[in-house]
Amino acid sequence: MKINWGTGIVIAFALFMSFILYFVFEVQSNSKYDNDLVVEEYYKHDSHFQEEMARIQNAHDLQHKPSITYNKDGVKVVFPTTFESNKIKGNILLYRPSNKKFDFNTPIALTNSVLVIPKDKLVKGRWDVNIEWQYNGTKYLTKEVIYVN
Repeated sequence: MKINWGTGIVIAFALFMSFILYFVFEVQSNSKYDNDLVVEEYYKHDSHFQEEMARIQNAHDLQHKPSITYNKDGVKVVFPTTFESNKIKGNILLYRPSNKKFDFNTPIALTNSVLVIPKDKLVKGRWDVNIEWQYNGTKYLTKEVIYVN
């Protein structure tokens, strides 16, 4: 049997489409491939974007900014000593981009302007740290990316 060019192209195209469709169905049906949204309420989150940018700008305009570092004890958040520790209110969101099951919030409770999040709460890899805090009625948002190893 002789296969001409047209038949060969149709067969190759059909095989390629079958190959692609197999992977589409595999990813959609297999639970190990997580297809969740990054943010649960995307549109609600997006409507507050301007407010978030104002809080980020407030934090950026500070002369002394909070620092976020990772060391052997865990994630260490240090607020400048120019702020009174008991007047700082807010929480720290540790967000894991690869798996939302590891995300958690920690309220800000400072000891000598320092907050340490223990290493045993963290899994290795990338973490996005968002500090939403308030001092003397002004709201701030500090974002940082850390890598736990």
